[in-house]
Amino acid sequence: MHPFTMPAEYVARAIAREGRAHTCESFDPAKTALLVVDMQNYFMTAPYLGACPMAQGVVPNVNRLAAAMRAAGGSVVWIQNLAPRESEQSWSVNRERYTAEGVELRWASMQRGHHGFELWPALEVREGDARVVKRRYSAFVQGSSDIENVLRDRGVDTIIVTGVATNVCCESTARDAMMLNYRTLMVADGCAAATDAEHAAALGSFYLFFGDVQSTDEVIARLRPA
Repeated sequence: MHPFTMPAEYVARAIAREGRAHTCESFDPAKTALLVVDMQNYFMTAPYLGACPMAQGVVPNVNRLAAAMRAAGGSVVWIQNLAPRESEQSWSVNRERYTAEGVELRWASMQRGHHGFELWPALEVREGDARVVKRRYSAFVQGSSDIENVLRDRGVDTIIVTGVATNVCCESTARDAMMLNYRTLMVADGCAAATDAEHAAALGSFYLFFGDVQSTDEVIARLRPA
């Protein structure tokens, strides 16, 4: 798990602007969803191209958050990334960022039924949880997924983001959610990146300009009924 403390100067700037350190001081569980982003074998373990082994360390916190969210009456949404063949044309700029071999490995490893596509086995998925498949880094960008329908059907206006990688799919999803008027929070010890520096940079920027950042313990404490 990444060591992380929000820089004091960032907290001071947030307080100066908002009058408080956290915009998410409380939750209405019935309107809140925990999003677990891309905690698939492809992103969790070697030898996959996208492996971020640090993500294995946040699994217990993600499971704790999911259990707390269900107990409070909120929603849990498991998001999986799919690499459709059509993206070779519709997202050709992403293809340019891989070698020819890398493109094929990424596509093959993130197909339905492939081990790489499946959720990490230690995650505690439960009946009643929602499942969403996305096709871009952000679950909310146009054409990526049906997540807005899923959240709208459940009356959700607040989302709590966990998963991998902090600075890629988690941050992209969280930023776009805020732009679509969801109250958004990223969990510092519920997300993981390739390095401590990337993790810290993503969380710091998100906290300053887009939404809240809290720890697992802080979120769980605020989910409990008053």
